Amino acid sequence: MQQLSVRHLLGIKNLTENDIQLILGTAREFKDVINRPIKKVPSLRDITIANVFFENSTRTRLSFELAEKRLSADVVNFSASGSSVKKGETLLDTVNNILAMKVDMIVMRHSSPGAPHYLSDRIKANVVNAGDGTHEHPTQALLDSFSIQDKLGDVAGKRVAIIGDILHSRVALSNIFCLQKQGAEVMVCGPTTLIPKYINELGVKVSHDVREALNWCDVANVLRIQLERQQIKYFPSLREYSLYYGISKKMLDELDRPIVLMHPGPINRGVELTSDAADSHHSIILDQVENGVAVRMAVLYLLAQM
Repeated sequence: MQQLSVRHLLGIKNLTENDIQLILGTAREFKDVINRPIKKVPSLRDITIANVFFENSTRTRLSFELAEKRLSADVVNFSASGSSVKKGETLLDTVNNILAMKVDMIVMRHSSPGAPHYLSDRIKANVVNAGDGTHEHPTQALLDSFSIQDKLGDVAGKRVAIIGDILHSRVALSNIFCLQKQGAEVMVCGPTTLIPKYINELGVKVSHDVREALNWCDVANVLRIQLERQQIKYFPSLREYSLYYGISKKMLDELDRPIVLMHPGPINRGVELTSDAADSHHSIILDQVENGVAVRMAVLYLLAQM
């Protein structure tokens, strides 16, 4: 059996192209499982996984929990609100207390970039990064690539435009790494204030014109404005942002060829996407949600073999 080259999934930057293809190939097998009448396999029957979330999450947390249960793992859920973290307990003490209950794997979301890396150096359990601040969100990038494969047959050679709040997005960074390792071309598009200064070092194209980006790409991955991470105002108003960077079904229909529309969620309808665009035939947003369970099953299963 093929194995990953890493013990932890901390970021796409740490993965090889072979790792990515192994995860996506395994996810394809698990997608068949979750579409069967009996959606469960005993693959992780003796494994206990703790979902340790220090930041709010709906889709990612539910997706991981469902993936774990589909694999027959025992699941423990931890939320920072109402926990001893509020009393001043350190991250390491919190996790070590969870591990003392014989937990084998930690799935963690944290607001501080690098928190999963810090943990992985100090504990024996496998660590899966479910999002660390504005740094990386590896399973989202993997499920996005899986969704592109599903729709277009391959990621290599495709043009993918990532549109929106690039500066505060961990999804953008993970997607850039993941797509480039598979041979895709990447463009980022957004207001100048929401494009990081280092972006040119990553070998991506940059545009500030959403119509130019849509005309260039095969796939548009649209990101929301992350107001909760913004300490200052980066543009005058959401209305103005929507006027210049919002995407409607009319804009998509006017393109000279069909493109695929993606969004990691949650969607701010009427800001980055109109409802008719989000719900149109161009969109594979709900497919991304379904694919997320299969990809996370693959990640957990492969790490458990390490």
